Parts: sequence; C-alpha cells; structure tokens
Amino acid sequence: MFKKSIFKIIAPFAAASMILAACGSDDVKTGADGEITKIVAGTEATYAPFEYLDEKGNVVGIDAEILAAIGEEMGVETEIKNVGWDPMLAQVTTGEIDMGAAAITITEDRKKAYDFTEPYYEASLLIVTKEDSKIESLKDLKDEKVAVQLNTTGHIAAQDLQGKGSTKILAYENFSVALTEVLNGSAQAAIGDNAVILEYIKNNPDAGLKTIEDKSFELDYFGYMVKKGNGELLDLLDEGLQKIKDNGKLDEIIMKYTGVTQELK
Repeated sequence: MFKKSIFKIIAPFAAASMILAACGSDDVKTGADGEITKIVAGTEATYAPFEYLDEKGNVVGIDAEILAAIGEEMGVETEIKNVGWDPMLAQVTTGEIDMGAAAITITEDRKKAYDFTEPYYEASLLIVTKEDSKIESLKDLKDEKVAVQLNTTGHIAAQDLQGKGSTKILAYENFSVALTEVLNGSAQAAIGDNAVILEYIKNNPDAGLKTIEDKSFELDYFGYMVKKGNGELLDLLDEGLQKIKDNGKLDEIIMKYTGVTQELK
C-alpha cells in the first residue's frame, strides 16, 4: 500500500492499534543480555484486510497477525499502534517506533530511506469505479479525476498517467476517503491495492462499484519497514518471517483474510 470509521459503509477500513512501545529513541526494547525483547510497530489502521480496528479499538488484520506470529516464533513481545501513514514513516526515521507494518510496498525509492524485510505478500493495483461508468482501462483516466491514498503506489500510478502536477489527482491520507470520493461522484475512479478494494466490495455489495484490472500495473510486494541500518531488528524479522513461511502459518493468516494463498518462499 501505500492506508485507513468514517461512516458505516467504510467501517471495514477502520482500524486501530496493537504494536510495540519503543523504549529508546532508536532501539527496540532489549533485555539484560542485549537481545531484543519487544518491538513496537506503527500502522495506519483503515486498510482492511491488512489493518483495521475491531470493536474494542484494537488493531487487527493480516499485518497484526503476521507480526504476532513472528513474535511468537522468535520469543519477542510485539505491539502495534495506529499512528497514521505519514506519521508512521516519520516515527520509524526518528526511532519513536521500531518498524512500520502497514501493507507497505517495497520500492526502490523507499529503500533509499528505509530497510525492508523479505516480502510477505504479493499484490497488484486495481481501478474501482461506479458500475455504470464508461471507464474500461487506466488510459481512460488520463483526463479524469482520480482518487488515491497519498504517497502510495496508487498515487504513483496516477502521477505516471497524468503527471505529478496534475490537479485532477485527489490524494487523501487514507484510502477510505478516496473510495468515498468515488461513491459521491467527486472522482471518476480510485486506484488502490486489490485486496483492499475487493474486501470493501465484499462487505458492501450494494455500493454499486466495479473493479478494473489493467495490464500496465506491475505486481507489488509488501514488506515490513525498519530504520535504515537497523540490521539486528531486520534480521530478527526476516528469520521469524521465514519460519512462518516454512511452517505454513503465513499462508494460514493470508487465507483467513483473503480466501487465497500465495507462493512466496
């Protein structure tokens, strides 16, 4: 992604917090022997099925369960906090939180500022528009208003199509607002991650929306993000991630929320 109750029909996107409280400005919490004992992650919990808030205000979803599974395998306590998308990026940089867990697409530009784990999810972008729309492909949005989430791959795709300075790109802090703009007719379409859009349509079958695939969209890979140079935490996360890939727990979590499994190894 690149996140997430505004009102009833957007409720599936609402999400909350379950991450780790960072102990120092840069470091995860460590024990007397210097080993990591707790990790605090940040997220933007309006991005079901990856992260959203349950009725008690806890962050739940794919990312929360994967992080908890990694912690269980590695003997480390984990906590996830709903801090918002841009604050999450900033707080990883400053060390206020230890990592980002928010359906974050691994990109070359992001790798210049952060380090990423191995991928845990393969995604693609989708276009979502009204059922009676004449939009059939990405190129049909060249001169149309398009809603996206700020600083996500959907935003990048819209900029690649219309140009970075386009006033017809409506960028918002979370994708639920982008969807709302399509529903109320302020935007002709929105561009976002496939699993998130399909989850919304599944939970809102009467919303009058349809999806459009476009061959120009490349596959995206989600990973967990840590501060540049934090090799100790990165190694722990990668080791735990590999363990839950090998024992089938990762597939089990993804199947639970999406109904499909993936072949990431």
